Amino acid sequence: MSDSTNKNNSSNSVESSKSNDAFSWPVRVYYEDTDTGGVVFYANYLKFFERARTEWLRALGFSQQALVESSGLIFVVKNTAVDYFAPARLDDELKLTVVVEQFRNASMSFVQEAWRLQGTEQTLLARGQIKIACVNAANFRPQAIPEEMLARLKGNL
Repeated sequence: MSDSTNKNNSSNSVESSKSNDAFSWPVRVYYEDTDTGGVVFYANYLKFFERARTEWLRALGFSQQALVESSGLIFVVKNTAVDYFAPARLDDELKLTVVVEQFRNASMSFVQEAWRLQGTEQTLLARGQIKIACVNAANFRPQAIPEEMLARLKGNL
């Protein structure tokens, strides 16, 4: 699919229309993110999405390190599915978005997108469906997300 096909394209799904309300985090593409052709290696989008979720939590006042130290809890990725629409390249400026799709007692589901920014134009590069689970750090068994944390997360939708 050509880059011009996706410019300003928010009709690919309902989630794209939420990107105005989404948390966003900027990322620059570095040499280490690319393959020999200068294109971002497909698995690196998962790293970008992880960084954006971590910064989303941090913006809401939660440190993942503090969570493990105070509650013995960690978030782990349970499931991912990513659709790729256009390539990101070396030195591109990206915007990663985070939208919570669903909260459960011990898990959250997200829609995340990677957009290339070029002046006033944005090109949708990838969209991921990510499900994370809250688990006990010692035994990796599911654990309820702490109520105060869940309340703050839900309150910031």
